[in-house]
Amino acid sequence: MSDLGGKVLFITGASRGIGKAIALRAARDGAAVVIAAKTDKPHRKLPGTIYTAAEEIEQAGGRALPLVVDVRDEEAVGNAVKAAVQHFGGIDILINNASAISLTGTLETPMRRYDLMHQVNARGTFLCSQKCLPALLEAENPHILNISPPLNMEERWFAPHVAYTMAKYGMSMCVLGMAGEFRAKGVAVNALWPKTAIDTAAMAMLGGPDAARNCRKPEIMADAAHRILTRPSREATGNFYIDEDVLREAGVEDFSIYLNEGGREDRLLPDFFL
Repeated sequence: MSDLGGKVLFITGASRGIGKAIALRAARDGAAVVIAAKTDKPHRKLPGTIYTAAEEIEQAGGRALPLVVDVRDEEAVGNAVKAAVQHFGGIDILINNASAISLTGTLETPMRRYDLMHQVNARGTFLCSQKCLPALLEAENPHILNISPPLNMEERWFAPHVAYTMAKYGMSMCVLGMAGEFRAKGVAVNALWPKTAIDTAAMAMLGGPDAARNCRKPEIMADAAHRILTRPSREATGNFYIDEDVLREAGVEDFSIYLNEGGREDRLLPDFFL
């Protein structure tokens, strides 16, 4: 399969950032995208809503269904999946992109932040996968792709922000378990993580207004995701992919197109967990 034309993608947190970039890349193929995110009204600090994302997806050549979804809410997720199946006839691909972050140590992490990260990241990924799987099992080339890091049980990845690491690794543990559970049924379950920092709202919040120069654009993750999602699901599952590695394997040599204005390859920030 060379493109995603005619496929239906259910993407959490697709109103901005990496989720929206993946949606727009799929839209250029003529895919349909369910934008499952919380932002239905303009945020005072963050750009974009599910409706502005839908407009961009349709302008790019795709179809869009914007739905207000909090991935912590089982009923809301279940209703969104039902709406997606009724509207588009099924679901071919689930992108678990929604995430919460707090890079704080044990003593500096309020339990409400701990709970938020675990409810959105680990539990939200499990919940969305569980609700989408009945539709995915009916699809021709079904994929689940979690935006989460490779599992590496070393102290250095936990010590600075143990609560966040636990929550993100929860998403990756879903990959490990579900890939094995659904391999025989043909559902691919993989993870994708960036080699360098990505220019997103979260990165701007953590690194300040000048952080973008040291980050790549979200489009590198979108292009890598496209390569993964167009592979036969029975031949590519249980993998922890890195965006640059996926594209290099596909023959990409020039990564300057993913630089922001003023950015340099030798000054890019490595991402967490690598």
